[in-house]
Amino acid sequence: MAERIATARSTSNIAFIKYWGNRDDTLRLPSNGSMSLNLAGLETTTTVRFAPELEADRLFLNGEEVEGKARERVSEHLDHIRGLAGLALRAEVISENNFPTGTGIASSASAFAALTLAACRALGLDLTERALSTLARLGSGSASRSIPGGYVEWVAGTDHDSSYAETIAPAEHWHLIDLVAVVSETHKEIGSTGGHSLAGTSPLQEARVSDAERRLALCRAAILGRDFEALAEIAELDTLMMHAVMMTSTPSLVYWSPATIEIIKAVPGWRRRGTPAFFTIDAGPNVHVLTTPEHAPRVREWLLGMEGIVNVISGTPGGPTRLLEKHLIPPHFDQSAAASV
Repeated sequence: MAERIATARSTSNIAFIKYWGNRDDTLRLPSNGSMSLNLAGLETTTTVRFAPELEADRLFLNGEEVEGKARERVSEHLDHIRGLAGLALRAEVISENNFPTGTGIASSASAFAALTLAACRALGLDLTERALSTLARLGSGSASRSIPGGYVEWVAGTDHDSSYAETIAPAEHWHLIDLVAVVSETHKEIGSTGGHSLAGTSPLQEARVSDAERRLALCRAAILGRDFEALAEIAELDTLMMHAVMMTSTPSLVYWSPATIEIIKAVPGWRRRGTPAFFTIDAGPNVHVLTTPEHAPRVREWLLGMEGIVNVISGTPGGPTRLLEKHLIPPHFDQSAAASV
């Protein structure tokens, strides 16, 4: 049996209405629906090669072989896809991010979305976008939102098939700029998967979840109406609600650094003085500051002038996860030997 190979590229996404906590940890059924924007420019490219000579799955991330829990998580996800295809081939997964990994910039979202599409195509599975979204969700909840393009809503659902993400507006609907203020490139000690399991220990989680449908409706209307002020207000509120849950969980999760807090304090003031900008923060210290194209240079300059900001990287509204024709080469591949054959 010949090898089977495919490559996909997916974008990270930034949630305006956050996903935090599961009703079912195995299926990653979220406690509430969420809403996000795919970010072109913050991307993961993944090649999956299934081959009969492989005795175990192997994972290479940014040029380094990865063992332990990360590889086990990838293998578990591949098992779902192998089960659908009725094949037991082991795989070599080569993945590259063009942005910091594990720092609150949704690297698992783009990673598992790209992995899902590449693995399905390599094994000959031709799934609908909705089916790919539900499948990607099993690897990383937020990966379901990186499968469709543009502005995306993840429907919480009640079971595996009814919990999926779909586009509510295409990328070209509203050209916002996401300036990610990187205050740390260090991999966070407790990742999102571990954090979701702690959400229910916070006395604030029930209130956050019970109000989610109201916030989703406001966010949806703001996106469809391109109402920047309305989106700013609901996104900032939702972010603070999620981090309040994190901070009041047992154990407490405090992802913010001093620079994070300075940005939280500064951005609403910029908006009050006439510069359209708002912040939102995922599970990490880095802050996403959304603005309009004409104001992006000024906002970037202000961010870079603040103490504690390592870098500012940017994303724009991005499309769906897609297949590529060119495959990544595993780092152990001897290119000079191959060239001499």
